[in-house]
Amino acid sequence: MLKISKIGSLLKRTYRIYSNNCLKRLEVKGFSDLRPSFLEILFYICENPGSSIKDIGQGCGLKKQTMTSHLNELVKRGYISRKINDQDKREQNIFLTEYGEKFKFSLMESISEIEQEFSSQVGSVELERVEHHLKNFHDKIYNKENTVIF
Repeated sequence: MLKISKIGSLLKRTYRIYSNNCLKRLEVKGFSDLRPSFLEILFYICENPGSSIKDIGQGCGLKKQTMTSHLNELVKRGYISRKINDQDKREQNIFLTEYGEKFKFSLMESISEIEQEFSSQVGSVELERVEHHLKNFHDKIYNKENTVIF
């Protein structure tokens, strides 16, 4: 198996462990209607309130059709709302609803719990090292428009 294939597989399996762990914690806290793809979108919106659909799609690496479908579901489930951009009426901005804000609190709490668990398993220095290496790797293979350089 080629090195990049191993790296991709390890990243994917690690992300699955993380997202499944997070979803289980959120389910216990009353948020049982989420999928991993929703989690990624909601996390982006939590960190970037008022983002456009295009920005969220780029930030999550999802196509417009997928974004539209997921956002429609998240609106139906009460997590987010859409508002027309005052400067550009063709653009919509996405915000958390009151229910979405409750979710955000539970999400941050869950992530903190997971970080503490991971840190106790591998050590805080190792966890910081992994973050540093992944950020460095990401920055080298992607440009500012979130497209692959090579």
